[in-house]
Amino acid sequence: MIARTAAGVFAAALVAFLAHRARSLTWSGAVAAVVIGSLAVAVSWSWGALLIVYFVMTSAMSRVGGEAKRRAATVSNALRNVATTLIAVLAVLAIFNTLGIPIMPFLATAGVAGIAIAFGAQSLVKDFFRGFFLLAGNQIRQGDVVQVAGKSGLVEDITLRYVQLRDYEGNVHFVPNGEIAVVTNSSRTFAYAVVDVPIALDQPIEPVMQVMRDIAAQLRAHAAFAPKILDDLDIAGIESWDAGGIKLRARMKVQALEQAHVKREFLLRLKQAFDHHAIQQPRNTLMVIDKAAQPDRAPVPEGPPPG
Repeated sequence: MIARTAAGVFAAALVAFLAHRARSLTWSGAVAAVVIGSLAVAVSWSWGALLIVYFVMTSAMSRVGGEAKRRAATVSNALRNVATTLIAVLAVLAIFNTLGIPIMPFLATAGVAGIAIAFGAQSLVKDFFRGFFLLAGNQIRQGDVVQVAGKSGLVEDITLRYVQLRDYEGNVHFVPNGEIAVVTNSSRTFAYAVVDVPIALDQPIEPVMQVMRDIAAQLRAHAAFAPKILDDLDIAGIESWDAGGIKLRARMKVQALEQAHVKREFLLRLKQAFDHHAIQQPRNTLMVIDKAAQPDRAPVPEGPPPG
């Protein structure tokens, strides 16, 4: 994106130079200068695009190619609109100067408009500043799964103005960058598939833990899940213990964004293993008292007992 911006500024400077030279030309010369300047802008943008593609392909060949490629794509997409607007404004002003239209009134108007925006659109300025730091800090990239401002989903687009998310149900959320205070990113390097396994109070715990380890080992040996699981099952122990039963907590270190798939498959196989080994799980019990079947009792007298 830096290459594109530099190319666009170069093109705008070329247009300005042609405009300066066109002051001594005829109308046909001015039109020719405008056409040549426009072609220079198009060529410069194409040149910048080739540099971006080369940068992305080079990053993909590095050790962290996937990470670098997503970051390059995110920054390129976010700054594209800003660079396009800046280059378009400079090119239009240069063309106006070529045609003999004074540009000083436009510059004065832009200065007044900038002051009005600074006072009247503070939230917009806040969005741009926050968006800049989100990109500079590499906190969010396209393709990440994040939670921001109470919304979570897949990042489809990020600009200096907003972050576009698509959740599991397909809903699209546009979150202004100024409202983002905390970013929870689930797509960095690795994650943990955390499972809570409930068992009955009278169920021995050690056999249950052994079954959990066996299922995790089988899952890790499976060809489809072996690349996704990075370490053996880590059983933390008893997470809670109450009248309803005992809850065991465990986790597996997995590739980023694979925690949901691994967790679902592990729980499916664990349920089948529990059924096979007759491992008891908590069951809600309801006690029903039939008052009609109870023997009649003498009514309790009211008031204090006789003295």
